[in-house]
Amino acid sequence: MCNEYAREIALAKFLDDLAKARQTPFAWKDGRIPNDLDAKPSLKIRDPGLVLRLSGDTLVGEMLPWAWRGPNGKPVFNFRSEGRDFSASDRVLILATGFYEHSAPRKPGVKLMDRFFFTMRDHPWHWIAGIVKDDAFTMLTTEPGPDVAPYHKRSIVALTPDAGAGWLTLDRPAFDVFAPPPSGTFEMTPLRRDGASISQDRATNAPGTPGDLLADL
Repeated sequence: MCNEYAREIALAKFLDDLAKARQTPFAWKDGRIPNDLDAKPSLKIRDPGLVLRLSGDTLVGEMLPWAWRGPNGKPVFNFRSEGRDFSASDRVLILATGFYEHSAPRKPGVKLMDRFFFTMRDHPWHWIAGIVKDDAFTMLTTEPGPDVAPYHKRSIVALTPDAGAGWLTLDRPAFDVFAPPPSGTFEMTPLRRDGASISQDRATNAPGTPGDLLADL
């Protein structure tokens, strides 16, 4: 499950991309422009992230914290998509340029989780399907496709820039939105294996958190 993602694009550049695409117009909720519009190589649970809703024919953006508190007090940062009806949910798109996954090291005695970074092939940024509750968002998850499956048993629901509207409007059937993506959808960069750092390109190389300590409802 994903407990860290990246938005390595300044929001001004992202909005410029939207304007050039001449697709759905964009506005900030209540006209409130966030103070921090810089690129973020690492966003973790409870950090504010950009989410977008559809209001009429306009994408409306605001910054919300990642993960609401569940009944047991744990952060609900991932939410299973299978078998659920989201027609009455507060559906949003989460802007991302990549996401981090962790897996158990192969070398005995190593405590640090292996760490990997995934980006969407041929796209400088992509959407993650999410919902909002209690003024916080969570990411939907599904079965992993062949790119992610060797590293984790679940995957976030990632959508190409032109496929996000189908999630907001529910024009696309759920089995299509939540289907595991085909091979070649993502490119993977290894950051740490068996306790040893491989790449210093990412802003953090923090330890992974064991999945059974976190909530994927």
